[in-house]
Amino acid sequence: MIERYCRPQMKEIWSEENKFTKWLEVEIAVCEAWSELGVIPREIVPKIKLARFNLKRINELLIETHHDMTAFLGSVSESLGNESRFVHLGLTSSDVMDTALSLQLIDAAKLLGQNIKKLISVVAEKALKHKYTVMIGRTHGIHAEPTSFGLKLALWVDELKRHRRRLTEATKIIAVGKISGTVGTYATVTPEVEEKTCARLGLTPALISNQILQRDRHAQLVTTLGIISSSLEKFATEIRGLQKTEVQEVEEPFSAGQTGSSAMPHKRNPELCERICGLSRLVRAHALTSMENITLWHERDISHSSNERIILPDACIIVDYTLSIFTSIMDDLQVYPLKMRRNLELTKGLVFSQRVMLALIDKGLNRQRAYKLVQRIATKAWKTNRNFFNLLKADKEVTAILPQSQLEPLFNYQYYLRYVDEIFKRLGLTEVQWKKKPGAAKLKKQTPGAI
Repeated sequence: MIERYCRPQMKEIWSEENKFTKWLEVEIAVCEAWSELGVIPREIVPKIKLARFNLKRINELLIETHHDMTAFLGSVSESLGNESRFVHLGLTSSDVMDTALSLQLIDAAKLLGQNIKKLISVVAEKALKHKYTVMIGRTHGIHAEPTSFGLKLALWVDELKRHRRRLTEATKIIAVGKISGTVGTYATVTPEVEEKTCARLGLTPALISNQILQRDRHAQLVTTLGIISSSLEKFATEIRGLQKTEVQEVEEPFSAGQTGSSAMPHKRNPELCERICGLSRLVRAHALTSMENITLWHERDISHSSNERIILPDACIIVDYTLSIFTSIMDDLQVYPLKMRRNLELTKGLVFSQRVMLALIDKGLNRQRAYKLVQRIATKAWKTNRNFFNLLKADKEVTAILPQSQLEPLFNYQYYLRYVDEIFKRLGLTEVQWKKKPGAAKLKKQTPGAI
């Protein structure tokens, strides 16, 4: 189980104590609703609200009953007098369990939303700091064209903002209660009781249910957590790739006294990012299980119940943990701009090949001829490890069209960053806005392409 990764707030949400507390909240809310409708004497409700449960006693009764709701009700009844006969009046187990589960999921989602908001803040600050930190963009793992580290991080900010919206929508879908009896017909309870109960609990009554709340609701939430986890793995994988010895453009935090290997003292491994990757795969597996739970026999079975006791707490706990870990990684991420510059120049100017090709096209060459001409010289540069610009200016076919005076301006990293400000503005990532935020770091204005 993933409990060892659980932070205190999330652990409390999924504790047995809190689960039964939510069950009792639902039971009391139903009794209050019945009393408003005149079914339960009003003077009885204050006594019912004093009801308590005992975890040890529930476990003792569970050995006998093999039914956790019956064991719970037994413990609650022992804390009351004759008024205990009104507890669970007209209800089935799922009325209480599913409605209480919604309360737990809402609390968990709220905590996760706060964590995402914090991560967005940290990544946004780092993106602004490195807005003009030029680096090579890679496609297929191969050098493509220059970009900036800030743009890479700004992309993550936008993705994380989408996750906040997804989580908000999924929370709305799960924020429902169900007090409709054994197969959802209200035969032993009334729609009015459901409405009044849900209002007290801050939930919306499900428009229709059978014996349970439908599991597409839970699947939407867990698959949302799966998508969030996939992005966290994506971000962590990028850091891992950039931390390779032969790349070494960034590095996750490595504290004093930390060891990377029991055998090799020099090792500084991206183990936090690797941990995020491994745990994210588990959340996606839980998402698949949540979708399998949508299909149940007739008005319900309990094939979903056993695995939900694992996948719902686990998914929330893992995402809570990985969000926390990744926030700490980004907060203290080591960035090496000089190494980024050296890597950018590894191919000796090949990254400007498209600019040269477009300049040739602008001079009147058709695209096919311009492409082949530049590719021929680029291939020579690859194979001989020679400077691309020098090869171009020595090639008569090129210089007949583009003299050296027109070639030189094409080899300029700043050209690739000229729309960085506009992109950041689209995202709402401006230094003015950022400085207004409490505790925001002061950002130094950098010259485009400066290291």
